[in-house]
Amino acid sequence: MKTMISPDGPGKMLPLKESPGGVAFSIQVVPRASKCAVAGIVNDALKIRLTAPPVDGKANEECLRYLSTLLGVARNRLSIVSGRTSRKKIIFIAGMARKDLEEILSGIIPPNRAPELFDTATPQDR
Repeated sequence: MKTMISPDGPGKMLPLKESPGGVAFSIQVVPRASKCAVAGIVNDALKIRLTAPPVDGKANEECLRYLSTLLGVARNRLSIVSGRTSRKKIIFIAGMARKDLEEILSGIIPPNRAPELFDTATPQDR
């Protein structure tokens, strides 16, 4: 099942894909940043700034460590499903439900980047 988190209205959404084993979502990594931080949602992906360089898997490892701390899950529950050598990656969190991830993300995406995190409009509102 898919759901979308909307920080800036219908144009900017973060698709979450739930499967029986967990939930997956896209991230866009910016390596060699001055500090690790979530920068918002860009092109259907959670934009994450990392201090590590994209060399020898250092940025991937820092990405998983940072997400582990940020989301409050064990590091061994996180994996990079695709994009190991790309800035755009798909992250899978084992054993997490979509609703739990939505709740966590609603608290960590910067408020100035997410005035309305969830699309709450019903079909009759549109």
